Amino acid sequence: MTSSFTGLDYALAAQNCAKEPIHIPGSIQPHGFLLVLDEHSLEILQASANVSSWLGLDPDRVVGSSLHALLIDSASLAARLKALPVDEQHPFHVGDVRFNQGSRVDKPIAMMVHRNDGVLIAEFEPTNDSVSGYGTIYPLVRAFIGQLQEAQGIDELCYRSVQEVKRMTGFGRVKAYRFDGEGNGLVNAEIADEGYPSYMGLCFPASDIPQQARRLYCANRIRVIEDARYQPSPLLPVNNPRTGQPLDLGFAALRSVSPVHVQYMLNMGTLASMSISIVVRGELWGLISCHHDSPRSVGFQTRTACELLGSVLSLQIETREAQAAAERMLNLRHQIVQMLSAMADRDSVRDGLLAVPQVFTGFTGANGAAIISDARCELVGDTPPQPQVDALIDWLANYQPGAEVFQSDNVSRDIPQLPELAAHIGGVLAVAISEIHSHYLIWFKPEQTRTVQWAGRPEKSLSDSGALNPRNSFEQWQESVGGYSTPWHPLEVEGVAELRTATLGIVLRKAEEMAQLAGELKKSNKELEAFSYSVSHDLRAPLRHIAGYAELLRDLEAAKLSERGVRFLEHIGESARFAGTLVDNLLSFSQMGRAALRFSDVNLGVLVDAIRTEMLPDYQNRSVTWKIAPLPIVFADAAFIHLALRNLLSNAIKYSRKREQAVIEVGSFEQDREVVVFVRDNGVGFDMDYAGKLFGVFQRLHRMEEFEGTGIGLASVRRIIDRHDGRVWAESALDQGATFYFALPKHD
Repeated sequence: MTSSFTGLDYALAAQNCAKEPIHIPGSIQPHGFLLVLDEHSLEILQASANVSSWLGLDPDRVVGSSLHALLIDSASLAARLKALPVDEQHPFHVGDVRFNQGSRVDKPIAMMVHRNDGVLIAEFEPTNDSVSGYGTIYPLVRAFIGQLQEAQGIDELCYRSVQEVKRMTGFGRVKAYRFDGEGNGLVNAEIADEGYPSYMGLCFPASDIPQQARRLYCANRIRVIEDARYQPSPLLPVNNPRTGQPLDLGFAALRSVSPVHVQYMLNMGTLASMSISIVVRGELWGLISCHHDSPRSVGFQTRTACELLGSVLSLQIETREAQAAAERMLNLRHQIVQMLSAMADRDSVRDGLLAVPQVFTGFTGANGAAIISDARCELVGDTPPQPQVDALIDWLANYQPGAEVFQSDNVSRDIPQLPELAAHIGGVLAVAISEIHSHYLIWFKPEQTRTVQWAGRPEKSLSDSGALNPRNSFEQWQESVGGYSTPWHPLEVEGVAELRTATLGIVLRKAEEMAQLAGELKKSNKELEAFSYSVSHDLRAPLRHIAGYAELLRDLEAAKLSERGVRFLEHIGESARFAGTLVDNLLSFSQMGRAALRFSDVNLGVLVDAIRTEMLPDYQNRSVTWKIAPLPIVFADAAFIHLALRNLLSNAIKYSRKREQAVIEVGSFEQDREVVVFVRDNGVGFDMDYAGKLFGVFQRLHRMEEFEGTGIGLASVRRIIDRHDGRVWAESALDQGATFYFALPKHD
């Protein structure tokens, strides 16, 4: 009957199964009854049909009446309901109640209440001595927590939890299973009575639990079905009068279950079941699942204890996983440091990683790796052949991922364009290490054919109506799965992303800056190399000799010279000293392009104060007004920024000396992603038509006779700021002062 169905039919059936509104079944299980109440008046808005068998009352007459009219000692009910926590969506035991003598319930009955869907949902179940029941919970949980703390691993945690649930509930089989990345559940702990099939080590397919059921397991963490053959008791009326829609029973303990799930239980030979959710970091991590081959009741006190046990287990697993993740991440970061250190000690990323091949491949648990940079590909360890790696690089260059890291544990599935690559590897992990060029780090894992032990064949059949049927057999069924590598651990992927960031920020950024500076240095060297070299070697010594001999001649022979001759000697000495200063400045300017920057936090306010103190001899006999605004802390090379500010302040002092009252202002502001610093004076200014020449070498806008200088100071400022990835500019008008600006990138 099912052979005529197609793959599309199965896909549509699976989609329909995932859309089943299991939170609004419109009915409950009959081992209790349910009343829907108005929270303020306690008017009964809906009732389960089985109130007739529980209370001997017609459901139609119950709806519209008040709960007070049905209870003995209803006066205390309002006080009990006040104990209901605000916004509590899980059933809360407000106490045991007695119904009037006319009802068929002649002893106290447990009342659980929760808010949902704009109403109070009250569920009533038989009870034992609730005080005694609750009294056993604390010592039970205390002893259980002590046992969990002694457990050595997560599987042992699950086993001890299964053991405790089995002891408390008496179910014939209790098992725990955790979900893998695809949603399949692997049984990792089990205790079963004689005669019950064992599922230990078997895998339950993800399709057993549709997505809407998984969401409900996260919200409502305990679920009981006392008898799979029950007859559902419908709600009357069908819809919630407050919403006009079916009542949301997602948190109700008595909620009826999907017929598909009931058939699943019967096919398994299970008549009673209970499930306890294991929720870790807000996600459904696994389940404790209990089965019994005959009907079995579970009182609310026992359910409460089991739910608390599940919460404790969830927290323990979350703590253990967090600790393991922290230790693993610490080890990964230690390996990152090793790789970065190797890169820093060598000329390139490639050379650094090749120096520590075991760290490089072992970082992700890979068998082989590739380093692609500068149009070269270096292979390390067990890798695909070079042509296949080249094809992968081309594919990565055209791939537009949503993240910086590409990962696959099944290359044939995820990169079908490269079938020959899949013949050599099962998994690949790749990260780009340049935002400009096709530079990558790639890790490879071999295919690992694995055997999966399923609890029955995972494929489901279709009914004549096109709905999914639960499988009939849960006998162990073995499947060999190929094409996959061992999965990449999420922390390994995170570590690769961190390695990328660190590499770009520390090594590659420096390399790219060096490449950028190489172009500038090449141009500068054309201007300065021949000149500065000849000056330093050919002129410095002669200039010193000229200045020295001029001074010596004046000291020894001044009496024999005329006044005019002495004046000539002084001019010779001054000119020689100026030339020597010019040579020194040229050498300093040339060295600015070669020296490495040492970045740190630089307090510009402190720096300006220090420069003013250094330059005090230059203006102490003048009237200078300083206006220094609060200045920021920038991330820069302190020595170079000191030199740039000193040149700007020196110019401001020099070009304002003709004013009776010199005014020099230093301030800053932020714009876009930059910190802008300015130095303003009220000096002679300059014509903006020549502003483009201002920061060039040997460019002067005033005669040397008016203002001394070598013409290199502003060129030095520009070179310093350029090396900080910043920019410089100036604004002025003749005889109205000048403002010089430099902007540095803002670092968060």
